[in-house]
Amino acid sequence: MLGLGVRLVYRMYRMHPVAASIAVVGSLITALGIVGSTIVIGRVTDSVVLPAFDDGSTVTSSDVLWGVAAVIAIAVVRSAGTVMRRYYAGMTTQQVERSLRERLSRYYLGLPMEFHQRSMAGRLIAHADNDTMMATHVLDPVPFTLGVVFLMVFAAISLVAVDLLVASVALLIFPAMYVINRIYTSQVERPTAAVQASVGRVSAIAHESFDGALVVKTLGRAHDEEVRFGSASARLRSFRVQVGNIRAVFEAVLDAMPSLGIAAVVLIGAHRIRAGAMTPGELVQVTSLFTLLSFPMRVFGYFLEMVPLSVVSHRRLQTVWSESLPEIPTAAEPRISGGDGPARLQVADLTYTYPTVARLDDADEASLGVTVAPGPTDVNDNRPTLTEVSFEVAEGEIVAIVGGTGAGKSTLCSLIAGLIEPSSGTVEIDGVSVAGLDPTHRTGQVALVFQESFLFADSIAENIALGEPDHRRLRHAIEIAAAAGFVDELPDGVYSVVGERGVTLSGGQRQRIALARALYRRPRLIVLDDATSAVDPIIEQQILAALRSELDVTAVIVAQRLSTIELADRVVYLDGGTVAEVGIHSELLSHPGYRALVEAYQEAAV
Repeated sequence: MLGLGVRLVYRMYRMHPVAASIAVVGSLITALGIVGSTIVIGRVTDSVVLPAFDDGSTVTSSDVLWGVAAVIAIAVVRSAGTVMRRYYAGMTTQQVERSLRERLSRYYLGLPMEFHQRSMAGRLIAHADNDTMMATHVLDPVPFTLGVVFLMVFAAISLVAVDLLVASVALLIFPAMYVINRIYTSQVERPTAAVQASVGRVSAIAHESFDGALVVKTLGRAHDEEVRFGSASARLRSFRVQVGNIRAVFEAVLDAMPSLGIAAVVLIGAHRIRAGAMTPGELVQVTSLFTLLSFPMRVFGYFLEMVPLSVVSHRRLQTVWSESLPEIPTAAEPRISGGDGPARLQVADLTYTYPTVARLDDADEASLGVTVAPGPTDVNDNRPTLTEVSFEVAEGEIVAIVGGTGAGKSTLCSLIAGLIEPSSGTVEIDGVSVAGLDPTHRTGQVALVFQESFLFADSIAENIALGEPDHRRLRHAIEIAAAAGFVDELPDGVYSVVGERGVTLSGGQRQRIALARALYRRPRLIVLDDATSAVDPIIEQQILAALRSELDVTAVIVAQRLSTIELADRVVYLDGGTVAEVGIHSELLSHPGYRALVEAYQEAAV
């Protein structure tokens, strides 16, 4: 683990080498200052203090001033080194932490939807918050730890110069403290890793409970969620208490070691002074050095303690970074060149299987080196959601996607929009594969509106334009989405701020704002995934009529209302993830499954 920690520190230091190097230089200066201060104190003791007791006449004012000046000078040097070390060590840690978070952000935004579908939001938040912070915590004591190494070298030289017999005590005490630190690290490694995993688990449970507050309250699950959170918190507490118990024992031992060394040095030093091999000042120098070594050795122990935490946290972050970011097409890649008119859509032999979704504890237990037996929710049955789906949509055509629950309608919409990549088959717009398009270019050509509309806690104008709005385009999009009526009635109109996720608006209002957001970009192909389900049928008809009459656009609409189906030029009927029929609504009524589905829609509308 120590070797992994050292390599991890080296990689992080390479991210911001200037600040890290200054911090290390500060540690070197601090080490020189510590050893130098003991030498100065020893010399002052021999040259000023003892002569003043023996025969004060031999000590001049100049001697005293030089002694005071030497003590002040070495203190200034030591303080300067400490300031350099602390300031730039903190700067290095914060710079690396920022870089790791920025890298995580790039991955979160750049990774395909499959990654987010199989990743829990709570765990991703824990990665960006706690794991990133803990991964860099090992950097805080690194400069001081390197200073301890310098200090050991300078101290050994200083002790050997004083007396070999006294130096032998240090040669026993220092290695003993190192061995105790290593034993401590080996003992604390597993429980500290468990603490880190438990923090991620608590964060994930908390996020689920808060994000699903509506479900928790409506189903009366508050007590059950409290029990679930309490169980995870109790486990975290247990691991932290275990770490605290281990730390209490070993820190007491480490605190005692320098004191034992001082006692041994005093006994040996008294004998050596009587033998004339040492001066009293040199004994003061050695005992001062042992006293000053206590805290640096504690910091070294802290470094060894932080290594397991940082390594585990970095491994958890690596689960994100090990994912392959999609390649951004170069300028030479094909682009849709159909101008501003409606697009042509071709879907050929499209097959898609959803990725495996891990349980909440899998990644956390894996970070502890524990193998978790697959449970019923660990893997899917590997059956594809869509199988060899093929159809075409001509320029300007409106096609309705119809099918029962689980038929693959939403999955098909995501594939058409390029949010997810098919297991096999192709989706082409004007003969160009969606998978090969630059995401920015693709989103300008294809707009997807979901049934569940997400709005930011910002103004309606910002939610639609996602930036500084073009007011003419903004108004046009709002009118086509049949949102002008309620938007104009709001206190500040388009500048009215909606709550988080748009909670201050009704479901139908949120859907119309989301539709306006898609239309604002003037796409050539619009995909509506049941995006008007919360809108009453009359307004829905107004919206669809406006799409046909006022926009030159191709539309693919997941429909669950007969009026919407009848408005479409053609219907694609999905059954069990495959295309059962394609044709005009009146023709498809001869298919028993389609007719039964339409009749169910009619009954639901009554």
